[in-house]
Amino acid sequence: MTTFPGGTRVEMIAGIPVSVDIRTPLPVRELTPLLDNAFAWLRWVETTFHPSREDSQIGRLNRGQTIEQVPELVEVLHRCDELSEATGGWFEARRDGVVDPSGYIKGWALERLSRALANTGAGDHRIDAGGDIRLRGSAAPGRPWEVGVRDPRTGLVRAVVAAHDLGIATSGGSPVVDPRTGRRRTGVDSVTVIGPDLGVADAYATAMYAMGPIRARRFAAETAVRSPYQSMIIEGAGQEYTTPGFAAHIAQPSLAG
Repeated sequence: MTTFPGGTRVEMIAGIPVSVDIRTPLPVRELTPLLDNAFAWLRWVETTFHPSREDSQIGRLNRGQTIEQVPELVEVLHRCDELSEATGGWFEARRDGVVDPSGYIKGWALERLSRALANTGAGDHRIDAGGDIRLRGSAAPGRPWEVGVRDPRTGLVRAVVAAHDLGIATSGGSPVVDPRTGRRRTGVDSVTVIGPDLGVADAYATAMYAMGPIRARRFAAETAVRSPYQSMIIEGAGQEYTTPGFAAHIAQPSLAG
């Protein structure tokens, strides 16, 4: 029986490398258009939602210009408002009259892409874009995907997450501003959130990174009880806080090896 090895492609989108790794055994005649369409979708998201692009719908909205009736734009802005409410305003896509959904849009776009790939028969894949990762299916027959969570200060792997179907979002390694005061906050080095929807995980990680360690721990614990979203928080002193559900996804040494 003839088998096909799948394929990987990496392209720059919005200034960051994005990789799509498909492990489902598909012939090249099917795999190539899937990858073409995947990156066409991501480029469309960039041109539609990037706040710094004058020709994007978000850029036009912020300048008070006419925008196109794009259903995805309405969906994203609505979800951002819901996530702002869910995080007590710590995730905020609207501030001082400016709309910037950057803390949600990358995770949302990768989540939509992952679902589309699965629906077209490429159910085994990993999509990775600058700290946001969507895993689905298997890395190899019978084997989950494995993702290392790194300490942003040392670069060392603090944990290896193993999963067949999971969104993993990490915020950290850059200055963060309190969305309610505009002041820079410190105390948290990084936050990694795992869960079924990468867009939601992305927004939660962004919010907790801005909260500071005390609020972030409290929010992580409360969220872990009422939802499937679990967290790992690495604080400025190197201390680590992990919710029980996150710990359950950490690979055993035999897997991580």
